[in-house]
Amino acid sequence: MKILEVQNLSVRFPVTGGVFARKIAEVRAVDGVSFDLEKGETLGLVGESGCGKSTVGRAIINILRSMSYGVEISGKVIYHHPSGPVDLASLSRSDMRPFRSDIQMIFQDPYSSLNPRMTVRQIVEEPLKIHTKDGAPQRRDRVAWLLGKVGLSWEQSSRYPHEFSGGQRQRIGIARALATHPKIIIADEPVSALDVSIQAQVINLMQDLQEEFGLSYLFIAHDLSVVRHISNRIAVMYLGNIAEIGPAERIYKTPMHPYSRALLSAVPRPDPDISRDRRTHLQGDIPNPIHKPSGCGFRTRCPIVRPSCADKVPPLELKDERWVACPWV
Repeated sequence: MKILEVQNLSVRFPVTGGVFARKIAEVRAVDGVSFDLEKGETLGLVGESGCGKSTVGRAIINILRSMSYGVEISGKVIYHHPSGPVDLASLSRSDMRPFRSDIQMIFQDPYSSLNPRMTVRQIVEEPLKIHTKDGAPQRRDRVAWLLGKVGLSWEQSSRYPHEFSGGQRQRIGIARALATHPKIIIADEPVSALDVSIQAQVINLMQDLQEEFGLSYLFIAHDLSVVRHISNRIAVMYLGNIAEIGPAERIYKTPMHPYSRALLSAVPRPDPDISRDRRTHLQGDIPNPIHKPSGCGFRTRCPIVRPSCADKVPPLELKDERWVACPWV
C-alpha cells in the first residue's frame, strides 16, 4: 500500500547577480524525479554529494520555500492521508501544518539540528506543544517514554545538547521526530557525522523503531553499505535525476546503470584478494548543475555513451525487476 508518491518533482534555485540581484541563471537541483514509498518500507536514496538527494527530502516535507527565497518547485508530492490523498507540494505554510505531525525529519548534523539553548526535555516536548493538546503531565510522560525508547534516561532530560556525544544527540533527534506519532520519517544522512561503531547503534535503533511503530523511511545517504543494510529498495540519483531504482539486494549485487556500477565499485571491501582493477573509473568531474549537459546528465562521464544520449533525458524503463534510465544496458 502506497503512503507517499513523488511525481515528476523538480526544484530550481535562482542564481542572482548584479547590483539589483536579478536572476541570471538557475540551478536545477532536482529535475523530474518520481518514486513511491510503501507503508512500512525503507527506500534508500543514494548518490554523491550535490546530486539533489537532500533537496528531494526537504521538498517532500515542504520546507524549501522557508529556507530559500525564490525557489521554484513543480510536480506533486502525494501523501495518502487517512482522510484522502493530498498534494503536499501545493500547500502553503499554514495549510501544511496539520500534516507535519505525520511526516517528520531527522537531520544530518546532530550538532546543529538541536537548539543549544534548550534542554533535551524542551527539545523533545516542543512538537507536542505545537501539534497536540496534551497537558504538562501527559507531555512529561511522553517525553520520558520517548527518551527510554532511544536509550536515554529521564535524568538526562535536564541537560543541554553540548553535554552529549554525537550518537546521543542523534538519538535525541530521533526522539523528537517520533514525538508526534509520525507515519513517515525522512532521514537525511542521519549517521554520516558519526563514528562507524555509533552508526551501527543508530541504524539498529531505527530498524527496531520501524518494526515497533510501522514507520516508513526515506533514508538519504551516500554510504551504500549503510543503505543496503537498512533499505528494502534503493534509488540511485545523479545530477538531479533517478538513474536506477529497484530491490536493494538486486541493485547492490547486479547494478545495471553505468553510474550505479561505478558507485558500487567504489565501496571498500575487506578482501585483499579483490583486485583494484575491477573498479569502474569515471573520467572527468560532475558537470555544473547550472549548465547541465543536454539529454542524459551522465553522458559526459559514461563509459558506454552514444551520440543519441545528448538528444533527450532517458526515461526509466523496467529491466530485470528494476527501473533503469539507460537504453543501452
